[in-house]
Amino acid sequence: MDKDALTEELVSSSNLHVGRIFKLRRDVVRLPNGRLTERDFVEHLGAVAIIPILDDRIVFVRQFRHAVGKVLCELPAGTLRRGESPGACAARELEEETGYVAGSLRKLFHCCLAPGYSSEIIHVYLATDLRKTKPTTDSDEFIELLTVSREEALRMVMSNEIEDAKTISGILMLKQIEGSI
Repeated sequence: MDKDALTEELVSSSNLHVGRIFKLRRDVVRLPNGRLTERDFVEHLGAVAIIPILDDRIVFVRQFRHAVGKVLCELPAGTLRRGESPGACAARELEEETGYVAGSLRKLFHCCLAPGYSSEIIHVYLATDLRKTKPTTDSDEFIELLTVSREEALRMVMSNEIEDAKTISGILMLKQIEGSI
């Protein structure tokens, strides 16, 4: 099928809400059959997630996530600043959240997190040759570090102890890239 046969044409756009991290936008689009409809979605600058490897173990962050009402175990991550490259953001977020600086930072992949309602693209990096510095978390972040073996990380994903999509995809991609982790 021709991808143009699926493409929607933007007719108009308006901001419903402008927040600190994202905008809630409503677009009117023309469907391939000519009909008009509305698309409400979150406009997001994008984000990064980092898989930090320390002595053959993975460093996770644990923090309370208000939207789901519980503490989640996740890869360190954060939102891009306007004009910031994903690589620079990954280095900054790794140090801010974990207190480590990477000697090597390599992009593994990027993906759309929830394309049905968000423009957010997350870039996932592998961080190795870590050197300890001091974490400088944001004033509204309360984080605990958890360091586990690669095997334990995979077990946590497979048992659904890790529920965060970016973390699940990052750990599974690491397994695929490196073979048996």
